[in-house]
Amino acid sequence: MLVTAGAFAVERPNVVFILADDLGYGDLGCMGCQDIATPNIDRIAKEGVIMTDFYSNAPVCTPTRAGFMLGRWQQRVGIEFAFGYQVEQMKKVNGAWVPEPDMHGLGLPLGEVTVAERMREAGYVTGAFGKWHLGFKDEYNPVKRGFDEFFGELLGHVDYYRHRYYDGTVGIRDGLKEVDLKGRYFTDLVNERAAAFVKKHAGGEKPFFLYVPHLAVHAPFQAPDAPETPMVTKESMLKGSRGIYKAMLERVDAGVGMLLKELEVAGVADKTLVVFSSDNGGERWASNAQLFHHKATLWEGGIRVPCLMRWPGKIAAGSRSNVPGITMDLSAIFLTAAGGQLPKEKPFDGVDLLPLVSGETKVAERDFCWRMQRSNRTMKAIRRGKWKYVNDGNTMDLLFDLEVDAGERTNMNFRHPEVVADLKKRLADWEAEMDAEEKEVLVR
Repeated sequence: MLVTAGAFAVERPNVVFILADDLGYGDLGCMGCQDIATPNIDRIAKEGVIMTDFYSNAPVCTPTRAGFMLGRWQQRVGIEFAFGYQVEQMKKVNGAWVPEPDMHGLGLPLGEVTVAERMREAGYVTGAFGKWHLGFKDEYNPVKRGFDEFFGELLGHVDYYRHRYYDGTVGIRDGLKEVDLKGRYFTDLVNERAAAFVKKHAGGEKPFFLYVPHLAVHAPFQAPDAPETPMVTKESMLKGSRGIYKAMLERVDAGVGMLLKELEVAGVADKTLVVFSSDNGGERWASNAQLFHHKATLWEGGIRVPCLMRWPGKIAAGSRSNVPGITMDLSAIFLTAAGGQLPKEKPFDGVDLLPLVSGETKVAERDFCWRMQRSNRTMKAIRRGKWKYVNDGNTMDLLFDLEVDAGERTNMNFRHPEVVADLKKRLADWEAEMDAEEKEVLVR
């Protein structure tokens, strides 16, 4: 059990958010994995809470990251798919929508305020190390969006050793500076810089907010300690194995251990909220345990993700919670814990889950909605309470009771048509609200 909500405001914690990429729901030891060693990540669960019914804002990278940065549904700003060469994107010019041919041209709209900016306004030192994927141009760089320090890659999936996309685009930056660190494994570089940030700022006059969005375990599938691995190509991007995936994830785990050690050495472990999650469900080499399907779908395997939270003295060790949550809830959790003001001009759609998890506040049913509107794939879904409605390409109405059927195998539509009707209306109302928002870009 957690302490009372009022106690959270007594002491402002440091905040560390580690975000894996394409991690399978069942690929951590604490989630039942047997073939991958993740002792440091598992420690967060052992000393904190496992959120069993936690979701990503989207089934792919960019929109989930946008949802976290905004604390709001990313559909409000027109971002529904991942930036990159497969994206269908438009921008508004003089009031008219026109195609944007530059696949590196768009980013998180500049008129939006990020959670990093809000944390900095609350008096926090801010740092981001890893994969940004919210805009390649300098104006979208993390140091222009609320982070005091940034090191990492701006694109979706660069070569881990050469830090280039398969077309040769250099994606790595130290702040705004393009750097050449060829031969160094990208995950190692991220781990080192994130740990150095903790060492530098732990125990300082200001608390810190550290965001570590890893590229791993996203493609290209390149193992650590193998710099002789050939340069990634479009054809080789998705080639790999479970063994390579295992090695990539274990290197992420090593970095988590480095962060926990630095917190302990600085004497601030008990004053730090640490959260670990993934930006969407697992892909081809991942295991999503009992869940159906994978990344880029709105089945549970594409959107239900691990979420572990550790805050000694505030979150009971070894606890589990089936309170549903979503990535953008973390924005509200962090800003509330920081003593910051939740925005009124563009209210967060995410909520502070901690009082709900503790049982201090009754868990009210919420609507969790997802949508993909690509030219080659349309899919919609909504969860409310135990029920989930799925529309996969307008084929038929699908209803699942997730309390007993997390694998989404038994369609309950014919038994509960009234539930389907209610969820379809709620989903339609949500879509109408999202579509009514003024937008600068449309990314699908």
